[in-house]
Amino acid sequence: MNVNVQSIKFDADKKLIEFIEKKISKLEKFFDGIVDAEVYLRIDNQPTENKKVEIRLTIPGHDIFAERMSKTFEESTDLCIDAIKHQLDKAKEKLRQ
Repeated sequence: MNVNVQSIKFDADKKLIEFIEKKISKLEKFFDGIVDAEVYLRIDNQPTENKKVEIRLTIPGHDIFAERMSKTFEESTDLCIDAIKHQLDKAKEKLRQ
């Protein structure tokens, strides 16, 4: 699976990028047909929860998308991964039927 991480208007730390790639690679345990993943990191103008992560997975048939905001990029990533796991479970059920 190809993982593309883009930070918008700032330079992401190498540790953060490795953290995100590791989390996304674990998604292949839930669904082995993931073609690629695009991750966008943004800092919004909110006073507290301003770290926004958007993840788009390409799987055969359609895309899966999740976006979350929190105080850190790591927390936002974890929240997105949880939402994507739920969506991957639904996609697997549709393929089984």
